[in-house]
Amino acid sequence: MAGPGQRLTELGLTLPPVASPAGAYLPAVRDGELVWSAGQLPIVDGRLLETGLVGDAVTAERAAALARVAALNALAAVAAQAPGGLDGVLRIVKVVGFVASAPGFTAQPGVLNGASDLFVEVFGDAGRHARSAVGVAALPLGAPVEIEIVVRVAAG
Repeated sequence: MAGPGQRLTELGLTLPPVASPAGAYLPAVRDGELVWSAGQLPIVDGRLLETGLVGDAVTAERAAALARVAALNALAAVAAQAPGGLDGVLRIVKVVGFVASAPGFTAQPGVLNGASDLFVEVFGDAGRHARSAVGVAALPLGAPVEIEIVVRVAAG
């Protein structure tokens, strides 16, 4: 079976550079065999791909695609802390996703499927995880979604 790095390549994806923190925090922190990412936005090449509330300016389908981008950014942050990079990530343990939601929007779980599906595509069964989908009034920089993850990594 191919490792996560090879599966990512087969999907036509690459890990982006780890985003520089916008404050006094780290992109990811390792403690033993667990790594926690900071919240990651759908940023590509230093640019937030879209702004606005989901269910208003941003469709749920578009937000799911943005969640996938944010998930890739989260993978980059945790891979930087894992021995062996992405192939040192053994399991996605927990995903927390925040969706900037228009009043009455209740499809946050569907939006977060964009992130969850990516993790399963890359890690197979080890990509299945516990998850929280939280609707919020606003996110940093006006982002529609933010993703944070907890992963188990190889010892070392």
